[in-house]
Amino acid sequence: MTTGQKHLIKCRCVLSQFKRMEIPPAHQFVVFSIIGDDDKVQVKFAQCNNCGILHKVTDICKSDIMARDVMTSLVTIDDIKPSIPEGLRVLLENNHADLATWEAVQYLFTSQTWGGFVVISSDTEDGIKQGKYVRVMGENLFRVEGFTRNEVVSG
Repeated sequence: MTTGQKHLIKCRCVLSQFKRMEIPPAHQFVVFSIIGDDDKVQVKFAQCNNCGILHKVTDICKSDIMARDVMTSLVTIDDIKPSIPEGLRVLLENNHADLATWEAVQYLFTSQTWGGFVVISSDTEDGIKQGKYVRVMGENLFRVEGFTRNEVVSG
C-alpha cells in the first residue's frame, strides 16, 4: 500500500533576513511525496518557494537541483482545488495552507485513506508546539483537531 509524507527539501538559496550572517542557513521548503509499496519515493519535481529554482525530489529530504528554471507541468494549488470538497477547500484557504498540505489532503481523498490526517498549521513557543490538523473521515466528512507537544527534551 502506498503512503504519503510531507518532508523538507534543502535549497541552496538563503532567506533575505539571513543574508548578512557570516554563515547563513540554507532555506528549506516543504514538499509532499508518495512512497510506493516498495518503500521507494516516487520521483517528482518541486519549486523552491523562496528562489523558484526547480528540484528533482528523489527521496525523503533529498533532491537534485535542476538545470532548467521553468516547468509548466508542475501541479499548483489551483489544479488541486476542484478535487477537494468545498468545506475542506475553505478550511485550507483560510489557514493559508501550502502546496504540500493541499497535495497531502488530495492524496487522502484519492487513496480513500479515511481517518488519515494532515497538519494544517502549528506554532512553537517556549519549547511547546501547538497546532491543528484535519482528519479526513470520509468523502464529505472531516474534523479539525488540535495538538500540543513538548519540542524540547528535558532530562
